[in-house]
Amino acid sequence: MTNTERAVVTVIGKDQVGILSKVSTGCAEAGANVIEVTQSVLDGYFCMVMIISIAEISVQLDELQKSIENRVPSMVVHVMHQNIFDSMHRI
Repeated sequence: MTNTERAVVTVIGKDQVGILSKVSTGCAEAGANVIEVTQSVLDGYFCMVMIISIAEISVQLDELQKSIENRVPSMVVHVMHQNIFDSMHRI
């Protein structure tokens, strides 16, 4: 799978029950498949980075971001095409 078919989802905020479930459900409903996920809780703050396949996604990435934000309204959510993410973080 190439980077043109993937996006990066980040979610940060106060830890609460069900964050991973709500975010992954939002992705699944949009037709995005979760490829990899890492998460941790640091002193009560939840931090997650998720790589998703967008090869068969049924919405635009900004719509997916809004959908996830609505599911976890107290969290900071970013959804970005992996090519853009990689370009921003290239040294």
